[in-house]
Amino acid sequence: MPVTTTESRLEFGFPDVHPDARLFVTVHRTLRVPDDDTSYGLPPGLGSFQLTDVGQVRSRAGDWSPGDVLLPMWQAEAAWFSFSAPSDYPFLVRMSVGGVNAVTGDDFTDEVDFTGEDYFEVPTQPWLDGFRVDETTVRQFVAMPLGKGYTAAEQLTGVDDAAVRIQVTPLKGETWARRRAARQALQQTVADCGETMAPMAAPDGAMPEPGSAMGMGAGGSITQSVAVPIEPKENWAIGAQSHATLRIINSMQWQTLTGTPPHHAPPTITEYQRHGYPWFEWYDDSLARQGSSKFADLDTVKQVGDKHGEQPLPDNPSFPPPTPHIVGG
Repeated sequence: MPVTTTESRLEFGFPDVHPDARLFVTVHRTLRVPDDDTSYGLPPGLGSFQLTDVGQVRSRAGDWSPGDVLLPMWQAEAAWFSFSAPSDYPFLVRMSVGGVNAVTGDDFTDEVDFTGEDYFEVPTQPWLDGFRVDETTVRQFVAMPLGKGYTAAEQLTGVDDAAVRIQVTPLKGETWARRRAARQALQQTVADCGETMAPMAAPDGAMPEPGSAMGMGAGGSITQSVAVPIEPKENWAIGAQSHATLRIINSMQWQTLTGTPPHHAPPTITEYQRHGYPWFEWYDDSLARQGSSKFADLDTVKQVGDKHGEQPLPDNPSFPPPTPHIVGG
């Protein structure tokens, strides 16, 4: 079934697998954390990016494919991705950012690497803020123009396809049905005993803009882990995979293609601190994936800029990380 695009999110639906098999993906605007040697907490979302199917602007578009989705970003703007399933239905999710896997740094292929675990599972992993570096750190997704090695893919492979590709595989419907029946039976047993049951966890767990196309560079460090997959390979409905391709474009091209003004530029760190917005830390007792990825040796956006004698990240001062609010459990 095709992916549905609304202004605020992507909707993956797999009714042939199970009516509950629905996944929502939202791309959130956020504060760009300082690109320095400090690891910061999770900055909150500042609203979602507006998404538009290229079919609505096809007569004026480039060589994009039917079904691609436009993701407008300001240069040096940061983003994070959230994944939610209304019924906690499990999904296997893989992300290609510029042509490389966001979890491992390897070249992205259509086939799932169950041995290398080049994916994460939802709802165990509710969001991803950047390229996974090691068991506790990601490098923030930051939109940068192509051509000078600012993006992660350009550094690792020499090319960047200016796209974020999200591949989704649902759990087999019969596996979910058995779990749901077992959970409902357990809930009924507890209710019959006159006890109150807490909600159950998820089942089993300053430069000019030289061109229009952009990719994702590796920005500042954020404290975030990627959970170890827990589902066995045979539980996934591989034949029911679906994917969406997001094309990153700058704000100027967005207005040219859609006739609507871009969203306002993200706040500076100074403005953010003045308002006292909170920072967060995701607490989860699931096992964090160990070891480092190919992104561990990547140059950050600031480091690439230093090599070119440029300042690609305006308003990027370091500051003592504020005490984060703990979320999750």
